Amino acid sequence: MTTAPFFTEIAEAPSGAESHWLTASDGVRLRVVHWRAQAAKGTVLLFPGRTEYIEKYGRDVALLTEAGFAVAVIDWRGQGLSDRLSAPEYIGHVERFLDFQKDVRALCEHVKAADLPAPLYLLAHSMGGAIGLRALHLGLPVKAAAFSAPMWGIEMPTALRIFARVASTFACLVGRGHKLAAGRETETVVMHGEFMDNALTNDLEQWGYMRDQANAHPELTLGGPSYRWILEAMKETDALARLAPPKVPTVTFLGDQEAIVDAERIRSKMAEWTDGTLVPLRNAKHETLMELPVTRDFVFKTIIAHFAAHP
Repeated sequence: MTTAPFFTEIAEAPSGAESHWLTASDGVRLRVVHWRAQAAKGTVLLFPGRTEYIEKYGRDVALLTEAGFAVAVIDWRGQGLSDRLSAPEYIGHVERFLDFQKDVRALCEHVKAADLPAPLYLLAHSMGGAIGLRALHLGLPVKAAAFSAPMWGIEMPTALRIFARVASTFACLVGRGHKLAAGRETETVVMHGEFMDNALTNDLEQWGYMRDQANAHPELTLGGPSYRWILEAMKETDALARLAPPKVPTVTFLGDQEAIVDAERIRSKMAEWTDGTLVPLRNAKHETLMELPVTRDFVFKTIIAHFAAHP
């Protein structure tokens, strides 16, 4: 395994990070970082959302390792320091959503090669929630899962949803699927947006943490999605909605101010989940892991207790 960069100065992660380059089965280079824990109770596979990168989860890793869990985090293909799949590189692009499962397999092989402790657990946020749910259906060997505002659908009005599908389909048909979708930004929202207008968090300090990271290492960041990403995301979330929930003990967090992913899809899926619990959060936006301290403390205590209950 070849050593990869990891920006400790912005992550606020615990010491002992081991950062590596991996190669997926189709040749895409991926970055993975893992942390060990003394007398570990198992290993948490942490699946980030769209536009994200490993350093963003440094504080979360600290809480999990303090609770006795090893942690492994991945930069998905097309973002972070993993291979970018489009030009310009600020476009979030993927050819097929199922390609992310190649990244999942590479991560699991790495966890085994690094001799990280069993059992495995899944913590997935936003787009990572769609990747994680598909991975569970494909047999990801975890004892329990936790989802933060999972992208099991994308929030948009019905008319806009129809337009987005039609426009994305047409763009792909005429060879423009890799282009930045109309109306999307070239920079991540934390670099050009204002806190008062943001749909991510109510916590100014967490907003500043993300903005400082983006300004310090803009090469980690990502702008808007391509037409192909939008089309593939819609097709994948529709397909996942038609599947019965997997038989994995699950807890899912959803803020009452959610405006990025489809909250109704989440409620519907969790209503069907026999061994699943939906945890609604008051005064919370999309980033349930980066909310106001009282909310964040509750969320992580719930996640840690959930994992500990399934040894």
